[in-house]
Amino acid sequence: MRIHISPTDGVPIYLQIVQQVRRLVAGGELMEGEELPSIRSLAERLVVNPNTVSRAYRELETGGVVVFSRGLGTFVAASDRRMANEEKRALLAQRLDSVILEGRQMGVTFDELLDLMRERGLAVAPDDQTEGEMEVTRG
Repeated sequence: MRIHISPTDGVPIYLQIVQQVRRLVAGGELMEGEELPSIRSLAERLVVNPNTVSRAYRELETGGVVVFSRGLGTFVAASDRRMANEEKRALLAQRLDSVILEGRQMGVTFDELLDLMRERGLAVAPDDQTEGEMEVTRG
């Protein structure tokens, strides 16, 4: 499980863990039933207090992302595909909101942002889509 934290990020470390686990689950890198590292081992790997990892895991459990089984460990919870897609959209929407706000602060228009999104989409993953798939209806 690839998790990287940044103490200077401004986002509490436990939330960085929560957000990254959610992204890994939504992106299919962590599959239903897959075991997460123990609290102690993840804390050691990230060089953080075990209470920080414990808090993140509790929040993930409360959100239905993981289930804890005493004596067995913490596992990715079962969810239907639709929920995973909703989760993906929510995560991407948060990131896009930040980009849009930052663009507005720089004086970039919405149309310019759409053009940049189309351009970057083709540059980053040219085999995954055609320009037609990147079309956006403006209205």
